[in-house]
Amino acid sequence: MKRRILSIVTSFALSLSFNTRAEDTLSYPAMVWDDVTHTLSAPTRWEKDEWQTAGWTSLAVLGTVAVIDKPVRDYMVKQDQNNKTWLQVEKFGREYAVGITGAFFVAGLVGDETSMHVAQDVVAASLISSGIIGVATKTVVGRSRPLQNKGTTDFAPFTDMNSSFFSGHATQAFTLAAVIAETYNETWIDVTAYGLASLAAVARTYHDKHFTSDILTGAIVGTLVGKSVVAHNKDLRGNKLSVTPAISQNMVGIQIAGRF
Repeated sequence: MKRRILSIVTSFALSLSFNTRAEDTLSYPAMVWDDVTHTLSAPTRWEKDEWQTAGWTSLAVLGTVAVIDKPVRDYMVKQDQNNKTWLQVEKFGREYAVGITGAFFVAGLVGDETSMHVAQDVVAASLISSGIIGVATKTVVGRSRPLQNKGTTDFAPFTDMNSSFFSGHATQAFTLAAVIAETYNETWIDVTAYGLASLAAVARTYHDKHFTSDILTGAIVGTLVGKSVVAHNKDLRGNKLSVTPAISQNMVGIQIAGRF
């Protein structure tokens, strides 16, 4: 009798503990918060090689500002600004990105679990890349847009009009592309997703809204955040636990199922 009572008490305590963990894992808001903290704290976990990569990437962006931004901008403003193709592909950084994410969400609602994961990861990654990192950087850097004709090195932090660095359209397009590509891991999907994202980014220079370094940085941020969120959420979903009662003739307890 004492053994059975002990089993029941122990099972109840374990049930509370594991159910709490399972709810945290399964709750989408909790997952998004975990994505935010994990991604923004990533530099604290970087090793030497990762810091070197970050340094070289920063130098590449600065080199683009110094050498490429002006000639590319001068070339783009001479092009026919009535080309409707560029106007359409640009929407992959805003309207079409929302529509594609919504399509994955609907597919998820009708039973495609992978599609639901894509929709969830795109929303979480977009919040981080565009909503947090993008907005904060635009505000702090305060770079003038090309159409303001103030040059490539005009910066006025914390002003409403100066929001060129970095491109939100490019960030969103590459965030979406990275999530889709990382989820499905198919060559043709990679080429299609990143190809459309690249066209959306280039369209921003065509319409004189961003310099090349703006879209390059947005592409880097969107890609890295998208990949990070997909990888992290695979771990969160993979560690999901299922806790159910287990009752037999000789024992009352719980059954725990999951992947570790």
